[in-house]
Amino acid sequence: MGISKEDITSVKGRGFLLNRGSECFSGRIVSVGGNFSPEELRALADCAEKFGNGSVIFTARLSAEIVGIPFEKIPEAEAFMAERGLSFGGTGAKVRPITACKGTTCVYGNIDTQALARVIHERFYVGMKDIKLPHKFKIGVGGCPNSCMKPSLNDVGVEGCRVFELDTEKCRGCKVCAVAAGCPSKAVSVVDGKAVTDRNKCTKCGVCVGKCPFGAVPKEAVSACRIYVGGTWGKTRRMGTLLSGLYSEEQVPDVIEKVMLWYKENGEPKERLGAAIDRVGIEALEKYINE
Repeated sequence: MGISKEDITSVKGRGFLLNRGSECFSGRIVSVGGNFSPEELRALADCAEKFGNGSVIFTARLSAEIVGIPFEKIPEAEAFMAERGLSFGGTGAKVRPITACKGTTCVYGNIDTQALARVIHERFYVGMKDIKLPHKFKIGVGGCPNSCMKPSLNDVGVEGCRVFELDTEKCRGCKVCAVAAGCPSKAVSVVDGKAVTDRNKCTKCGVCVGKCPFGAVPKEAVSACRIYVGGTWGKTRRMGTLLSGLYSEEQVPDVIEKVMLWYKENGEPKERLGAAIDRVGIEALEKYINE
């Protein structure tokens, strides 16, 4: 093989991964929560035709991989995309590209996932691109507990929810409770003529909002975020731990920064956040966040 291991390693740090069985590379173009404008999509197509084999593959983290770029053409491809406002990257022991679902427009979306993903992208993927962490750090944003983006399987996962209290004075104990009938988690039931919520079952998905014709559930509920930490998937699997607090969209970036700083201080080399939490304790992380 004509390409040295040093060359392979050097371009991997810039977002280029060797294609199996060849001397060509796939270059990852980073998106912001999976968003590409029409102009950017045309640039991807042009780059794939000019420097690759014509293929573009979207990754699980919503980057676009241009396949089949010869090693000697990598600098040209980088310059071509930079002129069009796009960059290769998304590898290494640092913050990875931010993923987000379509919660901004989805009927189940409780938060503006795309706007929050852009804030997180600018603050952490861009703003902390030179900060080395013990291992890779993945952030996912989901708009509701349907969990299409699997936030609980990220190092930090944000999940949009709705916060409200049942107004028992307005509840009339209907024989067929619209709120209970519409609850996908079966968290609501009528007991002694009043609707009650099993908080262990309620996921705060917001599906019941506005369902009660008598206003026991308000037509408008406050949007908030639940945050999972330490999730991983693959050879080592760990469901993210749900933090005890509820946070506004504005508070989320500050919580993420505290989690990252705690991880940087407490994580061992090559240790994922979830393993560090299991070793040190979730109580220590929550105390750090709250202080």
